[in-house]
Amino acid sequence: MTSRERVRAAMARQIPDRVPINYMSNPGIHARLLQHFGLAADDSAGLKRCLGVDFGGVGAPYIGPRLHPEIPGRQVDPASGIRRMYIEHEDGGYWDFCDFPLKDAAFEVIENWPMPSPDHYDYNRVSLRCSQMGDLAVYVGNPGLADIMNSSGMIMGVEQTMMDIVDPDSPLQRYTDRRLGLQLAVLQRTLEAAGGRIDFLWMGEDLGTQRGPIISMETYRRFLRPRHQKFVDLARSYNLPVMIHCCGSSSWAFDEFVQMGINVVDTLQPEAKDMSPAYLKQRFGDRLAFHGCISTAGPVAYGSVEDVRQNVRQTLEIMMPGGGYCLAPTHCLQDNSPTENVVAMYETARQYGQY
Repeated sequence: MTSRERVRAAMARQIPDRVPINYMSNPGIHARLLQHFGLAADDSAGLKRCLGVDFGGVGAPYIGPRLHPEIPGRQVDPASGIRRMYIEHEDGGYWDFCDFPLKDAAFEVIENWPMPSPDHYDYNRVSLRCSQMGDLAVYVGNPGLADIMNSSGMIMGVEQTMMDIVDPDSPLQRYTDRRLGLQLAVLQRTLEAAGGRIDFLWMGEDLGTQRGPIISMETYRRFLRPRHQKFVDLARSYNLPVMIHCCGSSSWAFDEFVQMGINVVDTLQPEAKDMSPAYLKQRFGDRLAFHGCISTAGPVAYGSVEDVRQNVRQTLEIMMPGGGYCLAPTHCLQDNSPTENVVAMYETARQYGQY
């Protein structure tokens, strides 16, 4: 099978020739992997070939004006106004969200917060990028598409977001509808520009802590599900399967996903409550496909090479029967993951993921 055929089969809960493989990483481990395989610093496509990756993403980049001014010591997104500051740690560093300019914002501030027009995106780049994908399975979107709580927390702060989400009259609702309305318009024009080359839609919403739901089912059904449904319906109008990224103990919402027409669930943190591969396969394997399961907080980061091999083999043994599984890390591979462990993860997936 080609990568595209392989992924399509798995997402339809059919048996492909082998388990499809995906890759996401932070910059540090990505650079070390390129060096390990003797690749140039900008040869991400070559690295994917070395790892056996079957997926590639496309999107319309923002080419509009800077709507939010730069701030010294901060990284300010020109379109959204989200701010980040650099945080160093023993393995390197990362840009973390800060300042939260819409915290405690009034309705008039939300209403007048600068947001792009759908015309401010380069849709010509979509068709060009699709033409460069070869036989990879091509997705549009990412774990942040249609996401409400996480993305709102980046600009309002987590505390304010979690307080406002239970209040239908809060400014959060207006901010969410403005932002998702833009995303939906850009998504539709991106799908048109791709000319049928997109294979699935990737969206997201983190719904769990490690121990249980982060919000009530009532709040999910009232505030989140109707907004997510618009993205699912758009994808289905193009005959595309939908994959939703969902962190933590989130299986409490999987029946809702099935009702909505979502086909695949991504992340699948095995250490969270009711998220073990065996539980998911037994409980939902006849209705959902799966993408993830290899924990970035497990053996890949903290175990030996043999621990990684054993973990990947055990996961494959549980998830492979009957099809419907794509192997991937639960999140971006972190910079604290030893290079040899990541290499072992992908070697084992290719060796034991054959049907």
